[in-house]
Amino acid sequence: MGERRADREVAIVGAGFAGLAMGVRLKRAGWDDFTIYERNPRVGGTWWDNHYPGCACDVQSHLYCYAFAPNPRWSRSYAPRGEIQAYLEHCADGFGLRPHLRLGTEVTSAEFDEAACRWRYATSDGRTHDARFLVFCAGGLSRPAYPNIPGFDRFRGKTMHSARWDDAYPLEGKAVGVVGTGASAVQIVPAIAPSVGRLHVFQRTPPWILPKPDHPIPERWRMAYARWPLLQRLARLAIYWKNEALAPGFFRFPRLLSVGAIVARRHLARSVRDPALRAKLIPRYRMGCKRVLPSNDWYPALQRPNVELVTEGIREVTERGVRTEDGRERPLDALILATGFVAAEAVAPFPVRGRGGRDLNEAWRDGPQAYLGTTVAGFPKAFLVVGPNTGLGHTSMVFMIESQARYIECCLRAAEARGAAIDVKPEAQARYNDWLQRRLARSVWNTGGCSSWYLTRSGRNTTLWPGFTFEFRARTRRFDAAAYELLPAQTPRI
Repeated sequence: MGERRADREVAIVGAGFAGLAMGVRLKRAGWDDFTIYERNPRVGGTWWDNHYPGCACDVQSHLYCYAFAPNPRWSRSYAPRGEIQAYLEHCADGFGLRPHLRLGTEVTSAEFDEAACRWRYATSDGRTHDARFLVFCAGGLSRPAYPNIPGFDRFRGKTMHSARWDDAYPLEGKAVGVVGTGASAVQIVPAIAPSVGRLHVFQRTPPWILPKPDHPIPERWRMAYARWPLLQRLARLAIYWKNEALAPGFFRFPRLLSVGAIVARRHLARSVRDPALRAKLIPRYRMGCKRVLPSNDWYPALQRPNVELVTEGIREVTERGVRTEDGRERPLDALILATGFVAAEAVAPFPVRGRGGRDLNEAWRDGPQAYLGTTVAGFPKAFLVVGPNTGLGHTSMVFMIESQARYIECCLRAAEARGAAIDVKPEAQARYNDWLQRRLARSVWNTGGCSSWYLTRSGRNTTLWPGFTFEFRARTRRFDAAAYELLPAQTPRI
């Protein structure tokens, strides 16, 4: 057993967009007794983990930032990864979060102490702590997904996942394979294609690709945004409503996405002249079923003389490279896994036990679920940011994160005012999730004819929010006491 000491009133796990937003929310509300734990040596979360070549955001810069901290200095309409990381570092400094950060420290387990009505948790430095409230901000894109292909352990070359990129390994002049054609691959392939010797892109399913309206933001505009913040707020508002107009096509009327499909097909036809290659790049499922990707350089990269698009399935990884189902082996120096993250089959980031010793993974055995993506029955005084069914297919997750942070503050204040712990009622959670699944049943994600990381193996959509983001904000604007039961609190009120 490690060193033990009493800890903070609020413990926050993760220092990406979600964890920092939660910290700012607490600090602004006068709750200064909190700690943010981050396993990485720097803040940033997903934007620290993902530093592969070409990494950038596919949501417009002015919307992909906190409403309370607009950034007038974005260099492009879609920000590159380095600028987003720098922005989060700036927020950690500017909002006084540094004293609350414990970087390089991972929470390894947590258990609810019913007698004390507090959470006991352990960290990777060997210490155990306690906190009145626990907020999970680890995010849904924190665990890399590895493909179930035989032979990875035999490969003698370099293997790396896009989220575990090795900057020290030189790709120049090498024979490289990329497994996957999703969001990370669409950025990696164009970035490395000019410098590698030979590039084999292994595609299982072609993505829908739209033109990316990306461009540099002129210096005069950046100066204007800094001098007159209202201009940037108006630009953000225009982007927000433009994106929201796309939402019904995803969750209610999938046929509306046929307009986008026409644009995507024209983009493909203009970009790829070779009919044989073009045929391999035409998606056979409804647009929106998988993540729609914006790119202007994906198709040109695939037509470089040193790039091959491989559509035969992978049979195995050998000592020398990859063998496909047609029996051909492609020798490789490096194999890049652009295979995304484990999201739908969510598990707790570490062992978590609630009331009566209930294990969170056991509670989520049939698929993760929560109330408003934020609270889970049987786990009082614990909260999730970017929990089940809070993901989006059309706009910025930062909007959802800020909504949840506000709701959690409301929950904390309710617990404080009542002098009691709060735990969402199982029946309230069940009703909410039944409503979610009824809505999702008619969404493009459930009816589009594809297999995606949005769905569990049983076909349940546990990742996405089936509505407008302003609907979610309205639902999380205040604490809804009827959905919760009160438990006696044994510790003094804050």
